[in-house]
Amino acid sequence: MDTIELVSYNVNGIRSAISKGLIDWIQQTNYDIYLFQEIKANEADIPKELFEAIGYECHFFSAQKKGYSGVGVVTKMKPQNVVRGMQIPKHDGEGRLIRFDIGDITFINSYFPSGSSGEERQSVKMEYLDDYFNYIHELKKEKKKIIISGDYNICHEAIDIHDPKGNKDSSGFLPEERAWMTKYFDSGFIDTFRHFHKEEKAQYSWWSFRANARNNNKGWRIDYHVATKELEEQLLDAQIFMDVKHSDHCPIYLKIKV
Repeated sequence: MDTIELVSYNVNGIRSAISKGLIDWIQQTNYDIYLFQEIKANEADIPKELFEAIGYECHFFSAQKKGYSGVGVVTKMKPQNVVRGMQIPKHDGEGRLIRFDIGDITFINSYFPSGSSGEERQSVKMEYLDDYFNYIHELKKEKKKIIISGDYNICHEAIDIHDPKGNKDSSGFLPEERAWMTKYFDSGFIDTFRHFHKEEKAQYSWWSFRANARNNNKGWRIDYHVATKELEEQLLDAQIFMDVKHSDHCPIYLKIKV
């Protein structure tokens, strides 16, 4: 049986993650595709040769602002039709989304905006959610099998966050953000981790740098592999690699049959 093993990982600076052993970890795990968010580097400044030396090709989409945002794809499987952005300039200038096809499956890697720095960025985040929702449903008219991976910057349910009561007014766990996630999943998409781990608590993908949060596992699950319903029968496994540490996030894993 042919499978694809896929990792999504907010690296919080790709050069920083490389300095903490990212390349060795990729060589050890040897998965088919790695999707990175928050690369924080211009493409010219990323040492692609390190990935190429271990058998991967690279596709990056950097933000116009230096040292900010950006997404990347590192893959052993040759992608077709690599498209950078949603063709919406205000979002594409921040390097938020890249998509590509392998066989009959479309893969999307997106770094959704954070609203934690204040009201202005929160409103940008809500605009992105609306624009992305329209974009993905438009794409779904032509592509049925889609996987959208990345840092969504939203916890969906109380089970996904260490302190739901204390964070009810925090960006990333606001009622309107959670309602958007519900609408999204109800519109034909699967939260693949919950598909396999319905009741599993204390499984998180991001921890604040403050107050020793990671060592105390005071985390948030804000990174997702989301699949269209048409892929449900092809989903084989989903995991969160909480012990992997090159960033304030950890990698999330998905295995599908093709």
